[in-house]
Amino acid sequence: MSHRTRIKICGLTRPEDVQAAVAAGADALGFVFYDKSPRHVSAAQAKALIAQIPPFITPVGLFVNASAEAVADVLATAPISLLQFHGDESLEQCCETASRVRRPFLRAVRVRADMQSADLVEYERQYRSSSQWFAGLLLDAFVEGYGGGGKVFDWSLIPKEIAPRLVLSGGLNAQNATEAVAQVRPWAVDVSSGVESGKGIKDAARIAAFIGAVRAADTASSH
Repeated sequence: MSHRTRIKICGLTRPEDVQAAVAAGADALGFVFYDKSPRHVSAAQAKALIAQIPPFITPVGLFVNASAEAVADVLATAPISLLQFHGDESLEQCCETASRVRRPFLRAVRVRADMQSADLVEYERQYRSSSQWFAGLLLDAFVEGYGGGGKVFDWSLIPKEIAPRLVLSGGLNAQNATEAVAQVRPWAVDVSSGVESGKGIKDAARIAAFIGAVRAADTASSH
């Protein structure tokens, strides 16, 4: 039986893009609560978008260096199921915020060229041992700013022992998603700029092509 790689479409800002992602088979939808991002949405906007999502598709809230109070304020309006900390938050800050709002969280790691595989193993170990709310690492390429940079990092750095629990991000698109999934075998993949026609504007055809490319890797692995 083949593994079905889970797929998150991130940085959604428009109702039609939510509908396109759902129709194409996305497992999770990401909403960016970082006001310097071109994909930023308010809590009220996210609430309206999430209202369109059917059951068993996870709404994810992306935060960058937000206080626990700021996260709690968003969640008071928008029914976010999973947090994604994408800034320079400390281990303690991530754990404290997740505990306060009682939501599981992903920790984004912006992978630098000088990182070693052992660093990622240790990073995951520290988070997993520190909080019952830790859901997993999301690996992204290091760029100036936070996320949506469209850059790929060296996938060979990813340790095989933690790959089945990881979310792979960073410069993914329909052209490289099959190779990425075949090489890394992550639990899930996350795409934002790779399915856009403009910053924050998703393209339904690119979403469908990306999901098709991921499924092609899943199908190949079952043979």
